[in-house]
Amino acid sequence: MQKEKIVNNIILVGRAGRDPELRYFESGSCVADFSLAVNRPTKNKETDWFNIKVWGRQAEIAGEFVKKGSLIAIEGEIDFESWVDKTSGQEQNKSVVVASNLRLLGGRSDNQQPGI
Repeated sequence: MQKEKIVNNIILVGRAGRDPELRYFESGSCVADFSLAVNRPTKNKETDWFNIKVWGRQAEIAGEFVKKGSLIAIEGEIDFESWVDKTSGQEQNKSVVVASNLRLLGGRSDNQQPGI
């Protein structure tokens, strides 16, 4: 009997929708969360938004070099987070791309805020 292989891999190229939020834990590890806007190559120029989570050294790099509007590529896998809303008591869910590889694609000026 042959085992079924399941592949969960995604590659995205887009612009950061906000500066990464970097958090450190007592264990010494860190995580960066930010959004990524990816334009569809369609006539209507629709934009898809993705929640991105990066761990470890890549998170530190994101915190230092990724700014709102930075052109980046992400390779990772799709995961789902769930929690109970404290106000309503209802279960909430969202999809997250857990990045295993982050690449800065723009030049220096692309990763700087206007006027800097």
